Amino acid sequence: MNGVCGSLSVFMSAKYLLTNDVDYLWSALILPVAGLMFDFMDGKIARWRGESSMLGQELDSLADLISFGVAPALLAFDVGLRTYLDTVVLTGFICCGLARLARFNATVALVPKDIKGKAQYFEGLPIPSSLGFVSVLMYWTKQDWIEGKAGIPGGTITLWGRQGGDGDLHLVSIVLAFWAAAMVSKTLRVPKI
Repeated sequence: MNGVCGSLSVFMSAKYLLTNDVDYLWSALILPVAGLMFDFMDGKIARWRGESSMLGQELDSLADLISFGVAPALLAFDVGLRTYLDTVVLTGFICCGLARLARFNATVALVPKDIKGKAQYFEGLPIPSSLGFVSVLMYWTKQDWIEGKAGIPGGTITLWGRQGGDGDLHLVSIVLAFWAAAMVSKTLRVPKI
């Protein structure tokens, strides 16, 4: 269901881009949050039943990539991060999320565990943290700080060429670049709650 929510968010984002109907944007913003609820439930159900599998672990990561990597990046594009450099940052964000999930699956056995067998910390920022950015996008949407209305807060900087060209970058994209780097960090250890 996490993957379903993420996929529906992607399609609602596409519908918003085609129609400019803000109801589609709101649906796209809410669906990743619903995906998080299903993400929490599947782990609890697996522990309750005492069952886990490599297939389940891989499916969980693939669903996480859609709901917390691809969907938030497309939502950022929807609200206005559309310059050439913005799309480079958004692509990097997705790829860092992919690398973070792959590393987690490959190294989860090496992370110290508590007495219940759960990992004590995450290595790198967990990909569901992207919902923090989605909540910022919700606020911007509520305030009409999106493309076609008041515009993205902070505006753009021009790194090369003329303003309005390929060298423009929204300042918020810099935050996303650091967020992506935090996801793949080997030294950042986030305690599990």
